[in-house]
Amino acid sequence: MTLSNTAPTAELQALDAAHHMHPFTANGALGAKGARIITRAKGVRLTDSDGAELIDGMAGLWCVNIGYGREELAEAAARQMRELPYYNTFFQTSHVPALTLAAKLAELAPGDLNHVFFACSGSEANDTNIRMVRQYWALKGQPARRTIIARHNGYHGSTMGGGSLGGMAGMHAQGGLPIPGIVHIDQPYWWGEGGEMTPEAFGLARARQLEEKILELGAENVAAFIAEPVQGAGGVIIPPDSYWPEIQRIVDKYGILLIADEVITGFGRLGHWFGSQSYGIRPHIMTIAKGLSSGYQPIGGSIVCDEVAHTIAQDEFNHGYTYSGHPVAAAVALENLRILEEEGIIARVRAEAAPYLAQAWGALADHPLVGEAVSRGMMASLALTPDKASRARFAAEAGTVGYIAREYSFGNNLVMRHVGDRLIIAPPLVISTDDMDALVARARKTLDQTHAHLQREGMLQAAA
Repeated sequence: MTLSNTAPTAELQALDAAHHMHPFTANGALGAKGARIITRAKGVRLTDSDGAELIDGMAGLWCVNIGYGREELAEAAARQMRELPYYNTFFQTSHVPALTLAAKLAELAPGDLNHVFFACSGSEANDTNIRMVRQYWALKGQPARRTIIARHNGYHGSTMGGGSLGGMAGMHAQGGLPIPGIVHIDQPYWWGEGGEMTPEAFGLARARQLEEKILELGAENVAAFIAEPVQGAGGVIIPPDSYWPEIQRIVDKYGILLIADEVITGFGRLGHWFGSQSYGIRPHIMTIAKGLSSGYQPIGGSIVCDEVAHTIAQDEFNHGYTYSGHPVAAAVALENLRILEEEGIIARVRAEAAPYLAQAWGALADHPLVGEAVSRGMMASLALTPDKASRARFAAEAGTVGYIAREYSFGNNLVMRHVGDRLIIAPPLVISTDDMDALVARARKTLDQTHAHLQREGMLQAAA
């Protein structure tokens, strides 16, 4: 079948509505409205089927770290397809792309994180993590250590395992989630949940919920704690500085495994190779995906410390995926890592891009709709509120105002996501200062339009 980017938009939308089921979408409503058809991309900009150009403020889904249109990655894929398009790593076989990528990741990862189990996505990798930590404790003679503690409003994928680890209420309302053996504590969201506490005190209080939960369950029953260094899909929730040191103290005290979900924060997003390095976290396992290949190929995995890997190696680990360490995906990931390293992209994020974004984005805090404008590395968010002083929520159902703003943003040719009544961005790491200025200008226009809309509709009301 021939692919066509030149068919009329209405024809493409009709074909999409008739046959394509979108993720995280009410497909009936989208079919009636018509999807926006993206046909090309270069750098940080997308082009749709009508020729309109958009700034991609979300790097696809947090993943296109080196930007669109890098011919080197296409060439790496083509070379590998010609040489070895596929082979598995079951049955005592390996291949050069997978083993080379594993070695490179061991070199880049901090501490003794020297081993990699490959998957095709972060969701799959987190399913791997559930099985791996439980098998680890079984082999250590402590099979009762099965419970994994995670956070409300955290996101760890949408598979049965990953969706259960995540604390998204909307996901747990469908499909019988969470599965047994997974419990949740509260998130470190000071702006929305901190009340009268200082950020430092709030961060300590939320971290100490982990200790309370461990004691409630019994440390002898707890396998691991999993969390994102910065919550991504939960709304770019940046923890207070007091949070992660206390979490580290607690996991060390009780000897439970720490899993850092680096699917979003890995590969430069926070200005280091891994978000764990930005916060001084010492995880036993890191979940990776997205920026590993800049989204050019589906690949993910778990980077595992020596102790866990050596213990798992004592017996057959009855787990794996057809495409674990797929040679084409691995070759593309290796080329992506080369570009990140040789072009100094991560160092530029830390020294130039992130500070510039923090200043430009932070200026949006003066808008009457914005309660906070925060960023960490190349992740940023705006909390929308009808009353800055009280950090009030809107009287309308949560997410109503965020969706209105998101629609204006899309109309302004800016891809900016809403999570509840927060607006979030995570642009490609290679975004220029000029494009950051354009992004922020479109975001401000979006805020102005949303504010005017809420005034017209009488929606600038705080919840009782």
